[in-house]
Amino acid sequence: MTDIAFIAVDWGTTNRRAYAIDAHGAVLRTERDAEGILAVPAGGFPAAAAAIRARFDTDAPMLLAGMVGSNRGWIDAGYVPCPATLDAVAGATVAAGDGIRIVPGVSRTGEGRGDVMRGEEVQLFGAVAAGLAPGDALLCQPGTHCKWAWMAAGAIADFTTAMTGELFSLLKAHSLIGADMAMGDVADDAAFRAGAEDSATRDLPSALFGVRAAGLLSLRPKEDAASYVSGLLIGGDCHARLKGDPRDVYLLADPVLGGLYATAIDIAGGRAHLIDSHAAFVAGITRIQDLI
Repeated sequence: MTDIAFIAVDWGTTNRRAYAIDAHGAVLRTERDAEGILAVPAGGFPAAAAAIRARFDTDAPMLLAGMVGSNRGWIDAGYVPCPATLDAVAGATVAAGDGIRIVPGVSRTGEGRGDVMRGEEVQLFGAVAAGLAPGDALLCQPGTHCKWAWMAAGAIADFTTAMTGELFSLLKAHSLIGADMAMGDVADDAAFRAGAEDSATRDLPSALFGVRAAGLLSLRPKEDAASYVSGLLIGGDCHARLKGDPRDVYLLADPVLGGLYATAIDIAGGRAHLIDSHAAFVAGITRIQDLI
């Protein structure tokens, strides 16, 4: 593909998405696969990158983001501390091979708490660069490890990570209430909303055991357990971040998970705006490439 200006790769732990992007920042072609960093054998990243170029039939530059730049990936690209600007992140990209660079992550320290992100920073910068979110805004990236980022003048001023999705998975797979959670799917339903509302007034450990009791005493259908627990966890996440502030939250998520967070944000008093995470990534990675 001769019109390719560069190839961007969002390279995570278990999945990978590659974008062929032209000189105007338009996506010419996208490929997604399950070849995350865990699927790459020791010493295999150069060959994996070459295979991506071959699939796109190009020797164009490559810009990689995500866990490929972690200490478990190709090269540890380090972290840019908050407040992290787009220029600072672009200036800290690390060379990994012929025409290949890796985007660093972002870190924060202070008040006795440290936090890190890797890959999410591209979407955050892109959301602002593409006009999908204001330069001063609260952005949320739901997922296994949900990121909440406070942007100021387009920079990542601060952020926090919540293990919301991972806790749900652990409870479903390994806890006393897991059998009940396996009896139904999570949906934006009355049970989810009840959990989100209860998360504001009930402590999480006792509320979770209450799921078991509710099933035994027929206080709630067991088929509602998964939705209720999801509401407890997501609702608690949203209440902790908003603290009663009726502010706008810009969600970088797929429609299903974004819809759950939008409901919980509404219950917590905020106003949710769902934006396109893939468009944000493309805008962010293109701006970084332009600055390198």
